[in-house]
Amino acid sequence: MLRIIKNSVCLALILCCSISCDKNRVFDVYKSVPDQWHKDSIVHFDITPPDTISPYNLFVNLRNTNAYKYNNLFLIVEMNFPHGRTIKDTLEYRMAAPSGKLLGVGMTGVKENKLWYKESVVFNEPGVYSVGIQHAMREHGKVHGVVALEGITDVGFRIEHTVK
Repeated sequence: MLRIIKNSVCLALILCCSISCDKNRVFDVYKSVPDQWHKDSIVHFDITPPDTISPYNLFVNLRNTNAYKYNNLFLIVEMNFPHGRTIKDTLEYRMAAPSGKLLGVGMTGVKENKLWYKESVVFNEPGVYSVGIQHAMREHGKVHGVVALEGITDVGFRIEHTVK
């Protein structure tokens, strides 16, 4: 019984440390993608920033497997402000080295990528912001986009305090 309590306390301490050690995190949520990420599937995040005066850094987080077969990734990221304004960006990220080795952190077949979206953003409107992320991949030389993108397992959105 004492051993179970001791293990529980150790686990609680590790969990608390891992949460509190990431002091820059304001928002960090992942959403799973089914076996394939359909081109019309938009991953949505609703965010209520903590204030309207501090600057924040924004990131798109991705987890991918070895089934991801491209060197890059094109995304469309749309942010809707509480009072109706919208910002829409088409972004390109490098996902593999020239050798073809996938970039990112992780060794067990799943790589995690933290991709810059915007720097020093001030959420100057109080309320809920909505962020939508959609892939916009096309194969080289083809007009139509990739309908079902394989290898992406999770899409996330992260907001961090700017480092002072």
